[in-house]
Amino acid sequence: MKTLRLCLLALAAPFLPAAEVKRPNIVFCFADDWGRYAGAYARLDGRPSLNQVIKTPNIDRIAGEGVLFRHAFVTSPSCTPCRSSLLSGQYFFRTHLGAILNGAQWDSAIPTYPLLLRDAGYHLGKSFKVWSPGTPADAPYGGQKYSYQKAGARFNNFSEHATALVRAGATFEAAKAELLGEVRGNFQAFLADRKGDQPFCYWFGPTLTHRTYEKHSGAALWKIDPDALRGKLPAFLPDVPEVRADVADYLGECQAWDAGVGVLIAELERRGELDNTLFVISGDHGMPGVPRGKCNLVDHGTNVALIVRGPTIPGGRVVDDFVNLMDLAPTFLDFGRVARPAVMTGRSLLPVLRAETAGQVDPTRTWVVTGRERHVAGAREDNLPYPQRALRTKDFLYIRNFAPDRWPLGSPKFTGRADLPPADKLEQQTYAAYADMDASPTKAWVIGHFDDPRYQWIYDLAFGKRPAEELYDLAKDPDQVKNVAAEPAYAATRERLAAQLLAVLKEAEDPRVGPEPVKFERPPFTRPGK
Repeated sequence: MKTLRLCLLALAAPFLPAAEVKRPNIVFCFADDWGRYAGAYARLDGRPSLNQVIKTPNIDRIAGEGVLFRHAFVTSPSCTPCRSSLLSGQYFFRTHLGAILNGAQWDSAIPTYPLLLRDAGYHLGKSFKVWSPGTPADAPYGGQKYSYQKAGARFNNFSEHATALVRAGATFEAAKAELLGEVRGNFQAFLADRKGDQPFCYWFGPTLTHRTYEKHSGAALWKIDPDALRGKLPAFLPDVPEVRADVADYLGECQAWDAGVGVLIAELERRGELDNTLFVISGDHGMPGVPRGKCNLVDHGTNVALIVRGPTIPGGRVVDDFVNLMDLAPTFLDFGRVARPAVMTGRSLLPVLRAETAGQVDPTRTWVVTGRERHVAGAREDNLPYPQRALRTKDFLYIRNFAPDRWPLGSPKFTGRADLPPADKLEQQTYAAYADMDASPTKAWVIGHFDDPRYQWIYDLAFGKRPAEELYDLAKDPDQVKNVAAEPAYAATRERLAAQLLAVLKEAEDPRVGPEPVKFERPPFTRPGK
């Protein structure tokens, strides 16, 4: 592996047609904790869903003119490992200290697509978040050198700042325009530094969909009626006023995200650059602060939006191929005509994007593997991780929990109702309990009802210990709440998927299934081949 890592030019990229002289620009819109919420997905859900309520005209436009992926998944539902994987084009567990959140360090020996594009002549820049522990000199975007946000960063906390402006006397439209003006100014500053007609690679990474949100901002700012969500929540979210209001606030931030994407589209159109730009929209994992969301390997945590528009890409298609976000790095390199490093485990999407057909385009893309180790520090005693890997196919989700004796989302920190803080302080103090789930009104409500017979099953499903194996039959259980791994009727399926998962992990040199998996318990982790 060490030899392969050094041989960065071993794989030749499939070049664009000879008639195309100009390399495309690359604009990557990547929202923190966004999940898969856009109006364009409503018709794919096949049942009542939040996508029937949300309004995302800009994202929907790109979906209509480009390719909408039904089965896009992150490699890990936690920001740092997901982004390490995406930047490097490798499974998260191959990125050394990039595989964790707290204590992460970038390994400069790992090639990343932005710096490879830069070395090939691309103008490189970003606004807001790329790699969450920060951007030291050897990280993919090299400190502040490539940062463009002098026009302002208030868009990162849209609901808080918009609410403050409205309270100070502005209309919401004026407040929104002011915050979007910062997005435009940052992008214009980036484009102004471009040399001539140099191709550019820009990462737009706002954090507004990451908690916290201004309470009731979904209704107050965006006119999202929480009651419109009644009957549209997944089964593992209590369909009660407090949770519906919290989700409405989240959807408001998603609509603000859409407005920010619209600013970039408009600026590219104004400059005549949109049609020569590979425009990609996605997010780093599922909804934060709710059961089965962020930090979980069920779909609510790992299934994300992926929408792509660009030159030589036949649009108006919905594609069923299974995609892992690590596939984007080799894809970007292929479009930029840069050789792909042999160390990348991701597979370029260029053939799928260039195809004329919809549905299943590549017959081999029928599964993805996801995983998780550690999110926040100290969630469990002695800072131990919760190691998981999963195999997702069209019909089943199989999850392997390597340490079922540990708490999946962190230690409870309480033993009974007497240990809970008062209801008015419960939300602020729920970081301590189950620390791998973000604090939120929804989290506080679920914990506050841990012994309510009507909702105890949701509490147990979210926070309780889990068996070594989980299996979900997606046709019968789309919300993935009934584990059938122990049922005799599923024994053959479980064994087949378990064997397939193990084979993939071994081929990818996952330390968790290597000869000494205990070495992956604590940093510093060992990279494959070392």
